[in-house]
Amino acid sequence: MKFIIVFVALFALALAANPQDAETLRYESNVEPEHYEFAVETSDGKTFEEQGHVEDLGTDDEAIAVKGSYSYVGDDGQTYTVNYVADKNGFQPQGAHLPVA
Repeated sequence: MKFIIVFVALFALALAANPQDAETLRYESNVEPEHYEFAVETSDGKTFEEQGHVEDLGTDDEAIAVKGSYSYVGDDGQTYTVNYVADKNGFQPQGAHLPVA
């Protein structure tokens, strides 16, 4: 579980990094033993928010369930947003620009 929290934190920092010198406008985080949440917003229009918690704590089925979203401005000037859930059923992204199976 600690690996996932560290991975998520590093992902958030990588998202906030931009070779065009974007500034971090907002960075919030709260990491507890059984849940976490964070939010990042940069001056180039990127946002990333996520919340996660441990399900079935103390059982053989213990797992982290995550809900979040990220947005960015594409090369065409349009803002794209992806909302997702990641849990025992896998990664499930949704977005107006994503194909539906």
